[in-house]
Amino acid sequence: MKSITVFTPTYNRAYCLPILYESLLRQTDRDFEWLVIDDGSQDTTRELMQGWISDAKIDIKYHYKENGGMHTGHNAAYSLIETELNVCVDSDDFLPDNGIELMLSRWRKDGSDKYGGMIGLDEAVSGGIIGTQFPEGLKECTYGELGPRYGVFCDKKLVYRTEVVKRYDPYPVFPDERFVPLYFPYLVDADYKLLCYNDVFCIVDYQQDGSTVNIYAQYFRHPKGFSYSRKIEMRYIPFVKIKFKSAIHYVATSIISKNWNFLAESPKKIYTFLAIPFGIAAYFFLRMKRSKPKKLALPNPGS
Repeated sequence: MKSITVFTPTYNRAYCLPILYESLLRQTDRDFEWLVIDDGSQDTTRELMQGWISDAKIDIKYHYKENGGMHTGHNAAYSLIETELNVCVDSDDFLPDNGIELMLSRWRKDGSDKYGGMIGLDEAVSGGIIGTQFPEGLKECTYGELGPRYGVFCDKKLVYRTEVVKRYDPYPVFPDERFVPLYFPYLVDADYKLLCYNDVFCIVDYQQDGSTVNIYAQYFRHPKGFSYSRKIEMRYIPFVKIKFKSAIHYVATSIISKNWNFLAESPKKIYTFLAIPFGIAAYFFLRMKRSKPKKLALPNPGS
């Protein structure tokens, strides 16, 4: 069995998957398999994958499912992965040539059951590290500590022990919604720390059809998914400022979904009660902004 699974949730991305595939062919360490979770693509993704599987240049597994959104792709991946480690590489991203080698060499040197995994850096396809690097001397932390405690912001690449992520319940599925923000890092935070490295694990490129575009409209398309994620943040993030910010978002998205029982359902009722006027203001702000597309990186705690 290979040591690490690179898993890629994808939907109608046949046009950019070859870049990721070519980067996997260039890896200096081949101790990995590639798991592609096709979320109901209607383009040529299936034919593309079948061709690469037939070429047998790297180990590939292809799983097709009905369209359910990125979070359901993660659910499917975690149910299928068998390797010790796993890392999600989006269909519009790719690995540096030594990406797998860096991940595995770091883990073999420092990893143990004490840790849930490790965190590395993302680099922009145009060059330059995305966000800030880890402070010198920082060896371990939780994901939720990055911004508020260490001043480390923007996306980072998370590599998890598969045994760890399989312990948690899958992301929920809400009728007529296709998005739940990925909150698994906060669940892992409650049980483990992560090793931190100033190594580039992934090279990223945000596509105009991706989940990081027009975030304001997404609040209105998937309010229950956002509300659920904010409840997880309130429950598990230890920082007061972040809890309150999550409570504000929770109130706003509860209004959008017309869930008037939000206070009773909140895991942090005092925070939520105090956040109500700010949440109402946030709701009107989101209504105003949703028609103005804005490209954003997924939020990092404290940002």
